[in-house]
Amino acid sequence: MPAPSDRARLPIAVYVLGLSVFALGTSEFMLSGILQPLARDLQVSIPQAGLLVSAFAIGMVVGAPVLAAATLRLPRRTTLIALLAAFGLGQVAGALAPSYGVLFVSRVVSALACAGFWAVGAAVAVSLVPVTARARAMAVMVGGLSIANIAGVPAGALLGQHAGWRAAFWAVAGLSAIGLLGVVALVPRTAVPTGDDRPQLRRELTIYKDKQVWLALTATALNGAAVFALFSYLSPLLTDTAGLAESWVPTVLALFGVGALIGTFIGGRIADAHLFGTLFAGIIASTLVLTVLALTAHSPLAAVALSLMLGVTAFTTAPALNARMFNVANAAPTLAGATTTAAFNIGNTLGPWLGGLTIGAGWGYPSVAWTGAALAAGAVGTTALAFRLHRTTSRSRLIASSMAATPAPALHKATEAAEATGATGQQH
Repeated sequence: MPAPSDRARLPIAVYVLGLSVFALGTSEFMLSGILQPLARDLQVSIPQAGLLVSAFAIGMVVGAPVLAAATLRLPRRTTLIALLAAFGLGQVAGALAPSYGVLFVSRVVSALACAGFWAVGAAVAVSLVPVTARARAMAVMVGGLSIANIAGVPAGALLGQHAGWRAAFWAVAGLSAIGLLGVVALVPRTAVPTGDDRPQLRRELTIYKDKQVWLALTATALNGAAVFALFSYLSPLLTDTAGLAESWVPTVLALFGVGALIGTFIGGRIADAHLFGTLFAGIIASTLVLTVLALTAHSPLAAVALSLMLGVTAFTTAPALNARMFNVANAAPTLAGATTTAAFNIGNTLGPWLGGLTIGAGWGYPSVAWTGAALAAGAVGTTALAFRLHRTTSRSRLIASSMAATPAPALHKATEAAEATGATGQQH
């Protein structure tokens, strides 16, 4: 049973960061709802328009570690303000973009600022709570993405259909301004650490020597790729394959967002106590949902219901994936946040690209669900390797500690205790 402090209220600053992520997430995901009007207006194919999702993700992949390293010794609040302002200006540039090429560049630039905000914001959120509440804090930030899917993405789709896709970019610029005001007013100032606590890039980079960091990164990337292989092309799958009218797209996107919010709530509540259990349950469930969707994509009812279910399963794992990275890279919280952001967006880059390849090969829109299922299965395998290594490492460390402090006759009991801990301890 968690200690009373474990369920204490999270600081208001964590919720402010979640509100800001709502603006970021709306921009990142809204192209799924305006893909068709955007493609028609800019005279590009659907797969080409889908690459704008990858463009944003590429900017996130590059921007997260680079900006985290560049701002390592800067006050975090000042960094958040600067990055959020830059992101808002990027949305304005996208709204004014005269061509596909300019829009592509604006997406990359916006993503750089978004990535930096995610990396630093995650580090701030984790620093404001005890270690036993990390998944809850990250669930609030991920919840910003979920609400973006419920409200922001469908609203962007409606704007795209009735006021033009550029209106969606203007709306996100406005949301960014609101988030900026919240950060300025409510996120606490932090002094630049000095002395032994001063961040050192060389020291933080040592986390990349740990196999668990790379396994966590790979699982996160594969899980993200699985979801985005489908989500990036959900709109045409619903209309061209399932036969739904284009006016249904905002509703289904909102249902996906509802599922994402439910999943984030579930994951945030259980992941701190059952980290690997949450990961396995969520990723395996996503694999099954994507497989069933690939088989039943021509059914409107199945497509709608499974879109909701995918939101639940995919976002149940998100708090656990974030918390896992902070646990295995605890000595470098800023780079841990940056690494998680980069990993998610490696997946967000890979998924739409692979999905576009299958569509371009003439395999139809259901092929993106098969692609997602294969990627999710890979994430299950990677998580299994991480769990096996976790149990082995935990057992070895406990046995070594016991041998140093325990007489030989007690060695057998120490071994039994190590095995029990290895089987149940899932948070370190």
